Amino acid sequence: MKKLAIAVVILGFLYFLVTQFAPTMADKSFNTVTLAAPYKIHKNIKEKYNGLPFVADLHCDVLLWKRDISKKHDFGHVDIPRMIAANVALQAFTIVSKTPHNLNFDKNDDTTDDVTKVMIAQGRSPSTWFSLKNRAIDQSERLQEFADDSEGKFMVIRSSEDLKNYIIDRERNKQITAGYLGVEGAQVLEGELENVQAMYDVGIRMIGITHFFDNKLGGSAHGVNKGGITEFGRAAVKKMEELNMMVDLSHASPKLVDDLLDMATRPLIVSHTGVKGTCDNVRNLSDNHLKRIAAGGGLVGIAMFKQAVCGTDAAATAKAIKYTADLIGVKHVALGSDFDGAVKAHFDITGLPLIAEELTTLGLSESDISLIMGGNVKDFLLENLPKN
Repeated sequence: MKKLAIAVVILGFLYFLVTQFAPTMADKSFNTVTLAAPYKIHKNIKEKYNGLPFVADLHCDVLLWKRDISKKHDFGHVDIPRMIAANVALQAFTIVSKTPHNLNFDKNDDTTDDVTKVMIAQGRSPSTWFSLKNRAIDQSERLQEFADDSEGKFMVIRSSEDLKNYIIDRERNKQITAGYLGVEGAQVLEGELENVQAMYDVGIRMIGITHFFDNKLGGSAHGVNKGGITEFGRAAVKKMEELNMMVDLSHASPKLVDDLLDMATRPLIVSHTGVKGTCDNVRNLSDNHLKRIAAGGGLVGIAMFKQAVCGTDAAATAKAIKYTADLIGVKHVALGSDFDGAVKAHFDITGLPLIAEELTTLGLSESDISLIMGGNVKDFLLENLPKN
């Protein structure tokens, strides 16, 4: 018994060491940048950027990592101090619940899960170790805890009324910022329709139907079958629409995109994507899909990493933004970085003025740049979030 007790103590101590050091090491390793801060911005562009009334980004996976976003860090892409420094009014915080081992863009099944290791290594609640639903709830609660501890510097937006009040507050004080919750992949529902309500109840307002593998709702662009929507998927989407939850097309297979466009009764959103017109791969949207999304009043967030835009700098993302705006209208285009999504981003969040600089170089007007940098997100959310 004495040997067993010693072994337990040793294992406990080793696990403690893992939870203290491994998460930050992984965070630093996976969430890198091509260009490190601080960023050189033309003085005139920086002044105009800092004067923008509402800068917003539609995708960030920082809640997956064991990072205290109330503090400024010199690694990763997003935290609250850097959001405020970058004049960011609103960031979508998107929850990752499961990723396949040897993840790739072409073909993944759902038999493996690297996020289990992340939950265990971070010392998260055992309830998250094997439940995708609980992982979503845990990450949602973490964001609210950051808001509660922020002394008013950060708030979580759940309704259009929240957003209206926040906009008024931020007009008086630009040293505050906010976020709203989304999910990457509706596998968090665990095949139970009532879990749509459970996600809503913890503050989630945007759900991507698939992530990197096919699930019970439909096919992923990176899955095995890459099929369309299932009967359960139809029922779940109908429930999301009843609750005024936004349906995110990111990572959906082309057939699933078609099916969702056919059945949607509310505007659809794409939180982070590239477009085939500038970067033709399985992950990105065709011109036809872009036109149909815009025709339904939807919004398309353009990402900021190489695989999405076939480039490693702000110019590549700006090129995709201009292509999309020229094709479907500037009011349907937004920023969708994929910050902290285990990607090598062009820059961290304080580099967003580089996008404005490149859009200026491409000839876009100040009013159009203002819409792309966040005005469109503000208008879309005011219209499509639950009223109260």
